Amino acid sequence: MRLLVINPNISDEVTDLIRAEAERSAGPGTELVVRTAGHGVEYIETRLESLIAAGAVAELIAEHAGEVDGVVVAAFGDPGMPALKELVDVPVIGITEAALCAAALQGQRFAIVAISDRITAWYRECVERFGLADRLASIRSIRQALRGIGSVQDDFRPTLVELARLAVAEDGADVVILAGAPLAGLARDVADEIPVPVVDGIGAGIRLAEAVVGLASGPHRAGSFAAPPAKRRAGLSPALDAALDAAQLAARTASSAPSASRVASASSEFPAGAR
Repeated sequence: MRLLVINPNISDEVTDLIRAEAERSAGPGTELVVRTAGHGVEYIETRLESLIAAGAVAELIAEHAGEVDGVVVAAFGDPGMPALKELVDVPVIGITEAALCAAALQGQRFAIVAISDRITAWYRECVERFGLADRLASIRSIRQALRGIGSVQDDFRPTLVELARLAVAEDGADVVILAGAPLAGLARDVADEIPVPVVDGIGAGIRLAEAVVGLASGPHRAGSFAAPPAKRRAGLSPALDAALDAAQLAARTASSAPSASRVASASSEFPAGAR
């Protein structure tokens, strides 16, 4: 199995954190292709920054289309999701949806610990989009300015642990999610200091991507996640143009193939030997 793991921000330090936790989490048969966004911001805090990041993620997915079995979008808030699921025929998993699923399987109510106060509105909207708002106990966040995005764990480890403990003691959280790629790997280090299960988004993303790829459920050929309809395009990169062409061709081929029901109907109209 080959997974493309994308850091939607431009920080190589964060990519290193993502790679380290992804390698610790992946099964022995999984090959990881880890990439950093080619344009965007140092770290994503707002809806607009997420919108900018989504384009960079789409470009990387397009560049590796046909080369990987699944994609992990490794930024909490899932920039570009769920729209990116329309681009390729392999599973595209965001670490937010993965972390939320993992938390929901381990407790009734979960809390999110975030790296900044500004980011919390966007995170809350993500939880609502996944239909889990009634299971969100709280979102607690660092209130101080960050010295650097790559040093958040070192600079704020005691603060992050205390926020998690408060989410359990005061907010009733059964599970805590340490949100965001800058916190990748921290859950392993602080699990003994927090009295409930602690979910790492990168680890959840890798493990759930492996599971979904392993299910071999098939691609979206119809429905709301099918490839966008063919139409005139302009200004897209060659890779993105080619990925869209491939997705649209696959959708057209699938729609023109005879369905099982039509084949069965045709068979019933003609007795054996009559064709």
